[in-house]
Amino acid sequence: MIRSGDAPLFDLDAYLAHIGLPGPRTPDADTLRALNRAHLYTVPFENLDPIRGIAPSLAVEDLVAKLIHGGRGGYCYEHNTLFATALEALGFRVTRLAARVLVGAGGAIRPRTHMCLLVDVPGEDDRFLADVGFGAAGSLIEAVPLVADTEFRAGTRRHRLVHAPHDGPLEMWVLQAYESAEDGGAGTWADQYAFTIEPFEAPDYEVINWHIATNPRSPFSRTLYVQRVTDDTHLSLANRRLTETRADGTRTERDVTDEELPAVLTATFGITPPEGLPPLAGS
Repeated sequence: MIRSGDAPLFDLDAYLAHIGLPGPRTPDADTLRALNRAHLYTVPFENLDPIRGIAPSLAVEDLVAKLIHGGRGGYCYEHNTLFATALEALGFRVTRLAARVLVGAGGAIRPRTHMCLLVDVPGEDDRFLADVGFGAAGSLIEAVPLVADTEFRAGTRRHRLVHAPHDGPLEMWVLQAYESAEDGGAGTWADQYAFTIEPFEAPDYEVINWHIATNPRSPFSRTLYVQRVTDDTHLSLANRRLTETRADGTRTERDVTDEELPAVLTATFGITPPEGLPPLAGS
């Protein structure tokens, strides 16, 4: 257990048991990939606190209470703060990054509001991009080496990293996901987010987290987003729209009522609903 003074902060055994991966403990590439997958498959993405007017705590002890013991999920800052803590406890060196989300941007320049991780793996020449908190169908299942123009496959998903034109002193990396065509034709590589490898620190995320959780113009403060990944599907609840997207690109959709919401959160996403859920938009 990692401690700060006399206060316990992080129980690695409890974390590994929760994600169903009690071993191995060796800080190598296989362990990193297995951890990324296990966390993603176990801990759901959700913004139930911001839509209830609460800015989530990023303190490690609060993340442990919520995501490990509390039957809850969280959004990127919560997921990747907890994941980085676990990786460091296992002996990995982690650099925390901030990315611009490109999904749905339509060419607009968004602020850097997504947290992702750059991981140094003992014995590996390349560092790895790891991310368990990107609430989108194009999220990474496993960590991938920071190498340009190389396709990586994990489960049913395909990803690659490319360089983008950039005037700054650091290279701009873009994570892309392959999106299959619903008609069975050729798919496309879709941009997910862009980042440089400039380190960000805990106070940076405190500011970003507060903005995303409380700004009335932030989509996370006014629209419910819940995600869960399985071997061959991506489950998504955006406000009241429940969508199941399969590996071949086909999807099914239906609307969820306010009365159904607690049961859907529990049965479909594995979330223990908190008290005080507001009515879904359009109710």
